[in-house]
Amino acid sequence: MKNRIKKQVKCGIVILAAGDSRRLGEPKQMLSYRGKTLISTAAETAMATGLEPLVVVLGAQIDSLIPELEPYGLKIVVNKHWQEGMSSSLRIGLETAIKEKGELEAIIFMVCDQPFVTPELLLELVERASDESKLCVASKYGEVRGTPALFRKQLFPALFTLKGDVGARKLMEQYETQVELVDFPLGIIDIDTKNDYETFLKE
Repeated sequence: MKNRIKKQVKCGIVILAAGDSRRLGEPKQMLSYRGKTLISTAAETAMATGLEPLVVVLGAQIDSLIPELEPYGLKIVVNKHWQEGMSSSLRIGLETAIKEKGELEAIIFMVCDQPFVTPELLLELVERASDESKLCVASKYGEVRGTPALFRKQLFPALFTLKGDVGARKLMEQYETQVELVDFPLGIIDIDTKNDYETFLKE
């Protein structure tokens, strides 16, 4: 797949996996799907794109998650302030990716509880970002614009200003006319509760 991204936007991936899954009652990152944990599935999906760097942001549950991720050789960073909310993980993930590869032109944020994300979807985001008038390329499911989502470097300063439990959707609203959308109907399936997981396994 590396050949597909030649001469395209230099883009890395940040996997956001720092939450404590409080509503679920156990680490959602370690839930099993098709014989693999969700965090392993996300790592393998990201690796299959050929994009670099690949960063995983952890926070809670690091004792179980770090051993799960070590075989993949991704850059693991621990967000000690994960309880401040999603924005703190966005910031530390982006900061780490820039340190790993300073000439980054864009970054993709993805989460591990969207098990139907594919390498092809992630590369579609990159291909759409070749239009320099688009500052963001986001996934669309239902009425939602969300992850996985790509942000061009023009928005990096704005990403660093996010505070609290605010994801990057705030920026999508602010720069609405410069957001490209990619249909991803299965993105609506995420796992926050035991009922979500049980329903998901039946599908």
